[in-house]
Amino acid sequence: MEKKDIRAFVIEELKKNDGLLPMKPCWVARDYLPGGHRLGLSEEEYDVGERGNICERWLVSETHAQNTVETPSEGLSFIKTSTGESLRLVDALEACRNELLGDAYAREHAGLERLMKIFDFKTRLFYHIHQRKQDAEKVGMNPKEEAYYFLDADLGSHPETYFGVHPYITRENKQEELFTPYLEDWQGESILKHAKAYLNVPGEGFHLAPGILHAPGTALTLELQESSDIMVVLQAQIEDIPLDKSLLYRQMPEDLVNEKKEKAALDLIDWDACGDPFFYENHHLKPISVSSSLPEGISEDWVWYNSTRFSGTRITLSPGTSYLSKSLGVHGLFIWKGCGTVDNFKVEGQKVTLNDSRDEFLVVHKKAVEGVTITNTGSEPLVAFKFFGPGINDEIAPRIQQVV
Repeated sequence: MEKKDIRAFVIEELKKNDGLLPMKPCWVARDYLPGGHRLGLSEEEYDVGERGNICERWLVSETHAQNTVETPSEGLSFIKTSTGESLRLVDALEACRNELLGDAYAREHAGLERLMKIFDFKTRLFYHIHQRKQDAEKVGMNPKEEAYYFLDADLGSHPETYFGVHPYITRENKQEELFTPYLEDWQGESILKHAKAYLNVPGEGFHLAPGILHAPGTALTLELQESSDIMVVLQAQIEDIPLDKSLLYRQMPEDLVNEKKEKAALDLIDWDACGDPFFYENHHLKPISVSSSLPEGISEDWVWYNSTRFSGTRITLSPGTSYLSKSLGVHGLFIWKGCGTVDNFKVEGQKVTLNDSRDEFLVVHKKAVEGVTITNTGSEPLVAFKFFGPGINDEIAPRIQQVV
């Protein structure tokens, strides 16, 4: 479909749906670790051959996944159109930026500029970082600030996440002395003894700036982040699974690697942030109510905040309740649990197939401001999440009161 045809098509879809664009589920495979098989697919569907295992679902995504085996549209969401026409969200954004983003937002942003994903691994993830802006730009990528929300689901075998390093390491400037041997020898997982682990508590989470070492636990996690798939890995093994050393040099400039070898990775780490003695207090996210005046049986809470790069809320509706959800700008909407309606669309959480779902929408700017009516028609609570890109909620989203 040509760009001019895409534009006319998307505008017609927006008219039919009154400002909502339903999405097809977007699956991402990884070849470095096994999946946790908690994303709702059948057992045989998780295995995708040389691409590895489906370990993640990306929501309302404009971000291409960076994998060993490249797949042209992996990570890119497709709109579920009324005609069955195949249409990528990124193509709709290119053809109809103002209609989707709103005039003011479109003047300052090329797209949605955030990524929401559910990550689902059988093992704990490796100790790694995401590069800061100055380092990501050297390889032509975005930095990756991120935040976690631990879902109320099977927590897996290791529901604890390692963050940063013990404060004495940076206080005594021992980081190169302690960490270089692990990177040079590239074996085992005892590098984690230099970090602190915190329990993955359902309904809570953590906010993480780029450059901070972390090894996420096995809780099924809803992660909101900048639009990027960049990382550098510092751990050689997870349980009995060896990791290829190429992950250490992933997305680093070749000349820097040639010059500094393994030590090049250490230059990418924000050691001051990693060694913060009040790490938990300065990064822990707990739900904060958006309003104390909502009707009984309805709540909306901030669950991703403390950032200018993204933000998001959780909506909970008791059976039989209805809520007009108004927002300041374009956002994604994901139904996690329960059944009901979103305007005229029937929705149901945790009911998904490889090619279809009834739980995921882009809410365009005009519709977001006017409001989306969410109704719980089931017998259990309906839980939904709204997620936003940079700048939209800067004036109203909470900030963590930093402890120093």
